[in-house]
Amino acid sequence: MVELLQYAKRRADALRGNSAAETTYDAKPGTHLQLWLLVFAVVFPIAVAVIVSTKQTGVVTSLGDLLPGSYAVENYREALVDYQFGRFMWNSLAMSLVIVVGKLVVSVFAAMAIVYYRVPYKDLVFLFILFTLLLPVPVRFIPLFQLMNDLGWSNTILAITVPYIASATTVFILRQHFLSIPTSIVETAKLDGVGPLRFMLFVLLPMSKGVLVGVSIIMFVYAWNQYLWPLIIIDSEANQVAQVGLQLLQGDVQGGQLSWSLVMAGSTLTLLPPLLLMIVFRKPLLETFSIQQK
Repeated sequence: MVELLQYAKRRADALRGNSAAETTYDAKPGTHLQLWLLVFAVVFPIAVAVIVSTKQTGVVTSLGDLLPGSYAVENYREALVDYQFGRFMWNSLAMSLVIVVGKLVVSVFAAMAIVYYRVPYKDLVFLFILFTLLLPVPVRFIPLFQLMNDLGWSNTILAITVPYIASATTVFILRQHFLSIPTSIVETAKLDGVGPLRFMLFVLLPMSKGVLVGVSIIMFVYAWNQYLWPLIIIDSEANQVAQVGLQLLQGDVQGGQLSWSLVMAGSTLTLLPPLLLMIVFRKPLLETFSIQQK
């Protein structure tokens, strides 16, 4: 068992090294220029939102208005405390964590069964799982809304988490990764008397740390940005999530004029958690995207 774990660790390091080697290439100066232009196109609206969040009214009519203001602390405090945006963000965090953990557990077991078990018609089952990606999410809202009401889950965290636990995308990514693991490791585990759960916990998951982290970031961002379903199923303002909370900030009218500085403060706060996660776990995220391309 010890030798198997050591071999699995060496194999995982080798796979990560090969993945890094495949993604390195020599870029031409024109490519760098295009990348910088794309970065500017993405960063500029975010920078404008941050600057507007520091102003009193947030109205931009000239280039001189793009200078930072002196109302940053007041605007962010008003959004977090007076409009309870901090509570909305906490609700979004709880929802996202439950969805991520639930999706990981279900997807790992599903992908492991598809790859390593002799299940009748498992390829057909896998195709059916992928077929669910073709079904638009809003189409399911009406029967899902009725189901949540029948179960008594409306206006609870169960209503905004349980419907998202099953994920065809996550199953597909993990299946692709599990297929890249040499079958010799599986055969060695069987010879050593390693059971399915021990194989998953001590061999499969340690070899899949990078992919699991990358998938978790993708799922977290997806869950964090949920807007339409929480808006439909959650009636209480105290139980709402951050994306719907932004709409509540937009509904604030002061003297007949929308306070864009307050809206941009809420937008900046909403952007921070997924942005920080993507920066910290950049390498596992890129590794996951490389698996999707393969």
